[in-house]
Amino acid sequence: MDLKRFYITTTLPYVNAAPHVGFALEIVQADAIARFRRKAGEEVFFNTGTDEHGLKIYQKAIEEKKTPQEYCDEYAAKFGLLREKLDLSYNNFIRTTDPHHIKAAQEFWKRCEASGDIYKTSYKAKYCVGCELEKTDSELVNGRCPIHPNKDLEMIEEENYFFRFSKYQKPLLDLYDANPEFVVPATRQNEISSFVKGGLQDFSVSRLKSKMPWGIPVPGDEDHVMYVWFDALVNYISCLGWPASAEIFGGAESFFEEFWGTKEDRNAIQVAGKDNLRQQTAMWQAMLMSAGLPNSKQVFIHGYITSNGQKMSKSLGNVVDPIALVDKYGTDAVRYYLLREVPGWDDGDFSKEKFEQRYNADLAGGLGNLLARTLAMAGKLGAQEEISDRELKAAINVAEERSSKEINSYKFNEALMVIWDLVAFCNKIVEREKPWEQGTEDLADKNRKVVGNLLFALEKIGEMIEPFLPGTSLAIAGQLESKTSSPLFPRING
Repeated sequence: MDLKRFYITTTLPYVNAAPHVGFALEIVQADAIARFRRKAGEEVFFNTGTDEHGLKIYQKAIEEKKTPQEYCDEYAAKFGLLREKLDLSYNNFIRTTDPHHIKAAQEFWKRCEASGDIYKTSYKAKYCVGCELEKTDSELVNGRCPIHPNKDLEMIEEENYFFRFSKYQKPLLDLYDANPEFVVPATRQNEISSFVKGGLQDFSVSRLKSKMPWGIPVPGDEDHVMYVWFDALVNYISCLGWPASAEIFGGAESFFEEFWGTKEDRNAIQVAGKDNLRQQTAMWQAMLMSAGLPNSKQVFIHGYITSNGQKMSKSLGNVVDPIALVDKYGTDAVRYYLLREVPGWDDGDFSKEKFEQRYNADLAGGLGNLLARTLAMAGKLGAQEEISDRELKAAINVAEERSSKEINSYKFNEALMVIWDLVAFCNKIVEREKPWEQGTEDLADKNRKVVGNLLFALEKIGEMIEPFLPGTSLAIAGQLESKTSSPLFPRING
């Protein structure tokens, strides 16, 4: 029997700066989902990569006296480092400068053009280079983009190609109405529905090559390159080999029909931050409709991560480097903090103090301590794994069921909270039963049973945390098998 197929993709981070903890949050969330689905026996295609065209890439390359391709190669390699540093399980890393992506984007353009949805006109607009988006006056705060208030808006006045976004107001609203959980959480679906109900304006999908040459050439017009958002969004299907053409995809196998296409069991999920809501849940969906392709199955929108209560920005000097964090505290400690401290749907905060407090309390003092003393007592008592404690067995069953439910709802912090409640319950059993106490043989038998039950619980805990802390899951399994202990998370001393 064919495995159920599951497709998941992050957005593609812009390579105009080194990786930051905000994207680390997104890709770790996606990785946890992918690992959970694989554990459930599904065949998973997990995509990520880098977005490498557009004005701010071109400007940064000039600033650093490099060609745009040299600049992109350097920064794409930095994002590639996240695979090892964060123990990521993606099986595809796409770059929008890849030859097959360029050809796929051009084919996508042709299909939208054939639908009558691409036309050329002159226009004048305010443009935020930071967002790579045009801005209406109603979106501005004190005449500036609220997301990039330190950047001056640029005035664009030229002849460009436009996408007929206005044509898709009703089809988009019909999509949302027919799929109440198309955007998760519901507040974001309500937000995008309100935006679309307010009316849609056609958006520019090209730039004059003479002014901004770093982009994919527009088919049939050498004077224009594609607008970066139009090009980049196509990666979600070009990564799957769309369109299935040896000319475009180099003869490689296409996975489009299996993971994105019309098959009944397809499950194509996108993960994006709330600043990407409009692009992922409206612009991209309208583009798919125009090209005659199936829409996404669901889009999960996560919140921001702040630094000591402030939005992270280079100008404030409070951007957190995830690679430096991993080098100092370890991969799974960083994964745990991002997934536990940041609510799946809402904003969360990072500070060194909160990080180290969570590390010592939950990882070193909670799980690490439970494993170390259980294995120490097992060695002294000769205890073997068993499950005879009905109360503990019930607690394990509840944790397995509830943590699965929460991760399916993208509530990673709630899933981990449930598992750590079980860790705390096990530690209370140790304190209550005191299995280290010596005495009669009957007491020794009782203690062996207590420790045997804890060994069983630790095995189940190790299995439950695998999507979140894969390295720690492996370490627990190895220590339980060898019956030897080494610190999972050495305590941080202030």
